[in-house]
Amino acid sequence: MAFLQTDFQSFVLKRSVAANIILPADTILPGEGNRWGGYQNAPDRKYKTLYLLHGLYGNCMDWVTNSRINEYATAHNLAVVMPSAENSFYVDLPLSNHNFDRYIGEELVEVTRRLFPLSRKREDTFLAGLSMGGFGALRLGIKYADTFSHIAAFSGALHIFEYAPGEPGYDMLCQEDECMGKWTEAALKDKNPAVALARLQEKVKAEQGKYPKIYMSCGTEDDLLDSNRRFRDRLTDAGVDLTYREEPGGHEWDFWDRHVRYVIENWLPVE
Repeated sequence: MAFLQTDFQSFVLKRSVAANIILPADTILPGEGNRWGGYQNAPDRKYKTLYLLHGLYGNCMDWVTNSRINEYATAHNLAVVMPSAENSFYVDLPLSNHNFDRYIGEELVEVTRRLFPLSRKREDTFLAGLSMGGFGALRLGIKYADTFSHIAAFSGALHIFEYAPGEPGYDMLCQEDECMGKWTEAALKDKNPAVALARLQEKVKAEQGKYPKIYMSCGTEDDLLDSNRRFRDRLTDAGVDLTYREEPGGHEWDFWDRHVRYVIENWLPVE
C-alpha cells in the first residue's frame, strides 16, 4: 500500500489543491536473481475507491492522523482519496472560485481516475465523510448518484437547513452570504440534502436514475442525533436501501474510526 500526497491544478477552483491518496501497491514477492524480490504484476487492475471527506476546520490530513484508515484500506485493497475542501460544506459558494460541489463531485473524481489506476465503474466508487463531510457525502452522493453507488455519513451535520439565520439552534461558521448564499433561496436548492433527495426521487420514479446504498451513524451523546434521525426518516420514506446505526458516543474520533472500519469491513463491497 502506498501513501501519496498530491497537489494538482484545479480548473474548477482556479488554484492548486491538495489531496492524500491511499493506493494499493503490487505485493512484493520473493524473486530469483535479486536480493529484494520482485513485484506481483497486475498492470490492468483498477481499484475500488472511497472518496473520504473531512469535517469543519479540517483538511486532507485529518483521516490519516486521527484514524486507522490506512490499515483498514490496506487490508481490503481499497484506494482512498482524501481531499481538502476548506470549510465549504462541499457546496458551490457565492464567492469566486469556491465551487466545491463541482470540484468534489466531478473534477476530483475525473482527475484521480486519470492519475491513478482507479475503477470507473459506479459499483466500485464510494463516498463517505464525518460531520461537515457527512453532510457533504449525503448531499453529493445523492446529487451524483450516477457516480457513487455507496454513501456513508458519520455524525452528519444535517442541522444546517433546519434553522433559519437568527433562530435558536442555527450554527454556522460564516456569515450567510459568504457560505450558503441567501438562506431562503439555498434551502430550496440542492444545497439542501432534502431537495437533492426529492430530485433523485423524481428521477427514480421516472426510471431515469437509481438510489445509492446509504449508511448513516450517529452517537447517542451527539448533539446532531435528532437531525440525523430526521434525515434517516426521509431516506426510509423514499425507499432508499439504508443502514442506520446508533450507539454510545459523541462527536469524536473514536466513534468515527469505529464506523469507518465497520463500513469498510462489513458494508462496502470490497475484498
